[in-house]
Amino acid sequence: MLILILGLVIFIGLHLAIYWAPSLREGLKTRLGVGAYRGVFSLISTLGLGLIFLGFSRARLDPVIVYVAPTWLRHLMLALMIPVFPLLIATYLQGHIKYRVKHPMLAALKLWAAGHLLVNGTLADLALFGSFLAWGVMARIAIKKRGEQPASFVPKTSHDIIALAVGLILYALVVAQLHLWLFGVSPLPMRS
Repeated sequence: MLILILGLVIFIGLHLAIYWAPSLREGLKTRLGVGAYRGVFSLISTLGLGLIFLGFSRARLDPVIVYVAPTWLRHLMLALMIPVFPLLIATYLQGHIKYRVKHPMLAALKLWAAGHLLVNGTLADLALFGSFLAWGVMARIAIKKRGEQPASFVPKTSHDIIALAVGLILYALVVAQLHLWLFGVSPLPMRS
């Protein structure tokens, strides 16, 4: 569990520092140069993610159960996950979704974390998904507090169609097989 927590502190702490201390980010970019800054940021992020994956996989071997969710919550979780992939795709496209949501990646992160908290009740789950949910909320508050406005653009409906189509296909693939293949757990409710 300690490895998981260390990974979360490194990964989320680094990202929160960017939101809450933009002068630190700009100072590092100036001192290191943009390319070196991005390289160091990516390297530290990758280290944090690696520790999260390692720590979470180890914690799953000896789970500490905090709560057991009723099976029907899996249906709610699956419904909450539907917009996650379209929102992630919309982050990189200049459509109406991005224009209206403003920060679709943070919205996707919060939905993903909240949905997973509904159905996963081990201590490691609470640490992982709770930390990511808290990060998403704090990042959005920091952005709003700074008054940061997303880049202005003319939204294109075709970009929304792409985000929805690709996002829903990814959702279907993850639910049908990829989640089980990648994480060893099917998101689908068990049939009795």
